[in-house]
Amino acid sequence: MAKVEVKQLLEAGVHFGHLTRKWNPNMAPYIYMERNGIHVINLYKTVAKLDEANEALKKIAASGRKILFVATKKQAKDIVAEKVANVNMPYITERWPGGMLTNFVTIRKAVKKMASIDRMKKDGTFMTLSKKERLQVDRLRAKLEKNLGSISDMTRLPGALFIIDTMREHIAVKEAQKLNIPIFAMVDTNSDPRDVDYLIPSNDDASKSIDIIMTQVTNAIAEGLAERKSEKQADKEGAEETQKEQPKKAAAEAPKAEAPVAEAPVAEAPAAATEAPAEAVDLTKIEGVGPKAAEALVNAGFDSYAKLAEGDPEKIKEILNEASSRMAHLDPTSWPKQAKMAADGKWDELKEWQDSVKGGVE
Repeated sequence: MAKVEVKQLLEAGVHFGHLTRKWNPNMAPYIYMERNGIHVINLYKTVAKLDEANEALKKIAASGRKILFVATKKQAKDIVAEKVANVNMPYITERWPGGMLTNFVTIRKAVKKMASIDRMKKDGTFMTLSKKERLQVDRLRAKLEKNLGSISDMTRLPGALFIIDTMREHIAVKEAQKLNIPIFAMVDTNSDPRDVDYLIPSNDDASKSIDIIMTQVTNAIAEGLAERKSEKQADKEGAEETQKEQPKKAAAEAPKAEAPVAEAPVAEAPAAATEAPAEAVDLTKIEGVGPKAAEALVNAGFDSYAKLAEGDPEKIKEILNEASSRMAHLDPTSWPKQAKMAADGKWDELKEWQDSVKGGVE
C-alpha cells in the first residue's frame, strides 16, 4: 500500500480544524498552531496515526470480521458509500438506528422482514394482496432498504466501527463502548479523542479530506481481505496435497517396518515439526479482544488460546489496566471460556456462543 504523504494531506485540506473557541482541550497534542482564529492540525501526527489505524484495520479484515462504517453527514455520505461498497463492508449513511449494536436482534428482524417481502414478490403471493396493501408493503420495503439495505449481509456484530465525526455519531460511540467494540474515527479539533481507540486527527467536514482518508483506509482493508483469500487458497492446496500424499506415505512405511535401523531419523521428524509453530495466534477472534488488548496479552505471555484458557480473569484485568487505562472498561470474564473452545478447535460452537451472547443471531 502506497504511504500517504504530508503534502497530499495538505492539498486536501486535512489540516484545517475548527474555530479556537469550539476546541476540545484533549486535542491539544494533535494541534500544530492557531491561525486567524482557526486551529491547524499537525499532519505529521495524522500520518503516524493513520498508519497505526490502517495496520489494525488490515488485521481485523484478515481475521474475517466485518468493519461497520458510520457517516450520516451530507458531505461524507456518497464518498463513504462508494469507497466502502468496493471492499464489501457494511455502512450506515442515513440515520443511525438506535440500538443498532446493543439491540442487534431486533435490527436483524427488520432486515429479515425485507428479505421476506422479496420472497413474496418472487413466489407470487405479493400479487394476491389488494392494491392498498401492495402500496403499503412497497413503502415499507423502500424505507427498510434506505435505512438498513447496506447492512443486510451483516449477520453478526462487527469487529470494529469506523466513524466520521464522533460528535455527530455520539450514540454509535456509546453503543460500541458498551459492547467493547474497537472504535476508529476521523477526529476534528472539537471532538474528544478519549472516546476513540484509534483516532485519525483530521478535518471531518471537507469532502476532499474525507475522500483521501477513506481511500487510505479502504486500501488497507482490501489488503487484509486479499491476505485472507491467499491464506485460504494456500490451506486448500495444502489439504489437497496431504490427501494425495497419504497413499504414497502408507506404501513407503510398509518396508520400513522390517528395517528397525531406519526408524531413528523418522523419530526425529516430529520434534522438528513441533518447533515450527512459534508464531502467536490471533487473539482478536475472542469476542471483546481488540488489537491493543491482544498485543498486551501476548506481551504478558498469553500467546496461545491454551494459555489464555488457563488464565485468571482478575489477572488478565490487571494486565490490561497496566498496559493502558483506556482498556479499564474491558471485561475479560468470558475470555478463558472462549479461548478453551478455540484451543479445542470448536470454532462453530464458539461462533454460536458469541452470537447468542452478543445478539448476533435470533
